[in-house]
Amino acid sequence: MKNFIKEFKEFAVKGNMIDMAIGIIVGGTFSTLVKSLVDNIFMPIIGLFTGGHDFTNMFISLDGNHYATLEEAGEAALIKYGQFITDIISFLALMFVVFLFVKAVNKMRAANAEPEVEEAPTEKECPYCFSKISIKATRCPCCTAQLPEE
Repeated sequence: MKNFIKEFKEFAVKGNMIDMAIGIIVGGTFSTLVKSLVDNIFMPIIGLFTGGHDFTNMFISLDGNHYATLEEAGEAALIKYGQFITDIISFLALMFVVFLFVKAVNKMRAANAEPEVEEAPTEKECPYCFSKISIKATRCPCCTAQLPEE
């Protein structure tokens, strides 16, 4: 049991748990920020294109009565397809914002990334026995052939 506790302490202190906790906190904050951006900026713009129509009051009453608003319907059994449409539009807007964010982050990473430098080869192939030899070799150690100068 002591060994288990010791291993857990090492795991927690190494940074795995801390990194995960920071990721969850930043993710939650980012989620709040993106939701606010979608709800307060994108959805009103989308509302302009839909003529300011409020989809949330679109529903079908399952009890056969007609209600003008959700508040009027109260606890009646309803199929709230208008809220579903609103949620789909909100989801698509949210995914668009996340896409733009990821695209911007990837662009910044690419700009900051160091270009990969190809290393010069350290080996070559013997033209006679096809074994791998040092690039500096003048004679093949396998077949002892004199190598042509390059």
